[in-house]
Amino acid sequence: MVSLKHIRSLVLLWYGLAALNPGVLVAAAPPSDAVAPADTLRLADALVAAREANPRLHAARYLAAAAQERTSRVGALPDPVLSFGLMNRPLDDFGTDEPMTMNTIELMQRFPWPGVLGNSEERAEHLAEATRLDALEAEHALMARVKSVYYRLAFIDRALVIMEETRGLLRDLHQVTSSMYSVGSALQQDVLQAEVAVAQMSEDITVMTQERLAAAARLNALMGREATVPVGATEFSGIGAELPTVDSLMSLAVEGRPALQAVQQRSLAADASYRAARRENYPDVAVRLAYNQRPQFTDMMTLMVGVSLPLWGGSRSVPLTSEADALRSMEEARALEAYNETFALLAELRAQAERARHLARLYTTSILPQARASVESSLSAYRVGRVDYMTVLANQMTVNRYEIETVRLAAEYHRAVAEIDALLGGAAGGTQ
Repeated sequence: MVSLKHIRSLVLLWYGLAALNPGVLVAAAPPSDAVAPADTLRLADALVAAREANPRLHAARYLAAAAQERTSRVGALPDPVLSFGLMNRPLDDFGTDEPMTMNTIELMQRFPWPGVLGNSEERAEHLAEATRLDALEAEHALMARVKSVYYRLAFIDRALVIMEETRGLLRDLHQVTSSMYSVGSALQQDVLQAEVAVAQMSEDITVMTQERLAAAARLNALMGREATVPVGATEFSGIGAELPTVDSLMSLAVEGRPALQAVQQRSLAADASYRAARRENYPDVAVRLAYNQRPQFTDMMTLMVGVSLPLWGGSRSVPLTSEADALRSMEEARALEAYNETFALLAELRAQAERARHLARLYTTSILPQARASVESSLSAYRVGRVDYMTVLANQMTVNRYEIETVRLAAEYHRAVAEIDALLGGAAGGTQ
């Protein structure tokens, strides 16, 4: 395999330009992270920072905590009513010598019909669990987002290295062309085209550098940091093996994805709400206990049990039951939609990952070696005047494009795998 270093050495050897600055070039494959710089921002550290400091994730967790506290309140009985009174006092002297005169202390407690509170509490418990699962789903989605932006940064870092290498080679070719022009072996047009090629590559590097600033700001936001905090070097691992089948991934998602479990909890909550609505037409039971003190006579006690009369309950309970039934059907439809959407996303993401994996292998094992060989051949032909400079330039830019595309495909693979891992609810145990 012919690398850019070999091409540069060949150019220098042919034209004896020993005074040229050779620069430092690297191979097209992503550099190894075996020995990472001290200022490297590791992916694991970025994930930990996001879990601890992301404001949106904190909001989701607080919402889950609030929903959990709501369950005990929903299942509690209504507060009892304690009353004090002076009964049957004569208006003339407000005395206590009448037999019916008494001082009363009364306690009254209302009891909803059996099942009303239980179903309401069950509904609240299911909704609280769904909210907790939503927070967990938000965490998995955040982890996927952090990985996606991180690998975008990693791609930009390695693309900048490749572009710097290509610009260095283009500068060498420019000096070679200028030397050939000075002895009448090349056209002035070749010199001008070489200058334009260097300028265009510098422009591309400037654009990519600004994209890195934007990606770093986005990663800082996900980690709960200010956008201007410097982001150091990044890690970049190679492409892994073939992913499991879509059916296997879906089985893991059904077991582990919080969003699928959350819609099931909401469906159960809607069913409990429907059962509670059907009991709305049943009467409440009220128990009343009173102690009657008669200062000049024997004290008395009162015990009463009453029920509410749902004379107008039909106008409330029938629409309420119909509404609860419709909401129950809605949640069942949402559960099915979430299942189908998860299956479709897994199929799409797996296809993207496999596409990136196959293309990256094709570029590395076939296209890039052929493109580098084409550059070497065109340089030999340019030396003897059989091809023009634009042919050499076009061949070299083809190598540059496929080298960058190979790194981009690796980043795309990791992004797709990160999103798959989020859909599995971390069931894959982390695929990065």
